[in-house]
Amino acid sequence: MRANRILHLCLLFLPTFLFAQPADPFKPDSRPAASMASMELVWQDEFNVDGKPDPANWTFEHGFARNQELQWYQPDNATCVGGALVITGKRERVKNERYVTGSPDWRLNREYANYTSASLQTRGLHQWQFGRFEIRARIDTVKGAWPAIWTLGVNGRWPANGEIDIMEFYRIKSVPTILGNIAWGSATAQSGTWDDAKIPLTHFMANDGEWAKKFHTWRMDWTKDSITLLLDDEVINTTALNQTINPDGSNPFLKPHYLLLNLALGGNGDDPTQTKFPVKYEVDYVRVYQLNNQQPSTASH
Repeated sequence: MRANRILHLCLLFLPTFLFAQPADPFKPDSRPAASMASMELVWQDEFNVDGKPDPANWTFEHGFARNQELQWYQPDNATCVGGALVITGKRERVKNERYVTGSPDWRLNREYANYTSASLQTRGLHQWQFGRFEIRARIDTVKGAWPAIWTLGVNGRWPANGEIDIMEFYRIKSVPTILGNIAWGSATAQSGTWDDAKIPLTHFMANDGEWAKKFHTWRMDWTKDSITLLLDDEVINTTALNQTINPDGSNPFLKPHYLLLNLALGGNGDDPTQTKFPVKYEVDYVRVYQLNNQQPSTASH
């Protein structure tokens, strides 16, 4: 009889025990988002439905975008499969429909792009002010890749609208590097003031030789006082918001931001000429939490 009671108790608590186990770092995590006593899950995309990303959550950038990068952004390079958003960088030739012979604008004077990728954003659909942002992703660390998780303020132009780089990966003087950055306005037009953190990839690989093959959790804790960026619970950067003041006295981090997920090629990512393609950037989920007594600032139109 006692043995039966023990078996019954084991079966009773088995689901809780299984749920408490860590996720397989090599696979998307299909379990529901964790609940938090003091925070409410106000928005999420789990990418669990195969096909194109949900148009109620994401729009796409098109063509050449910024930083004289090499890729042509197009929706075809983003799809949801197996519980993750997969952004694929490809080596392929695409004609620039905006090409203008002799134009001084780099977006116009390239007749062709030799690489394609995708950039998704919540601009015009969802925006937030403050909260915990949690993104589980696996990045490709090959030469030429520049994956990012970042936000931009909805008000004004860069850099006065503010930029938060929850995650960037690229090479600095040929050294593979993980970055977490905050940028706001400066006295020089189109030049930001930066609080940036640059951590060589070897810092993470030293304790885990398979680090680059695994999913990892990037997090931002954003309050009215500070922004803290973390990777697998390790603090990467903390910025006090009493320092992030634009020349006009405004503070871009006390206003709403929207989220971007993109895989750039070239630029800071370095020369991808010798890189084996395709390059993949996989996002398992995006979750946004806010304090229970805080009015959710996400908007959907």
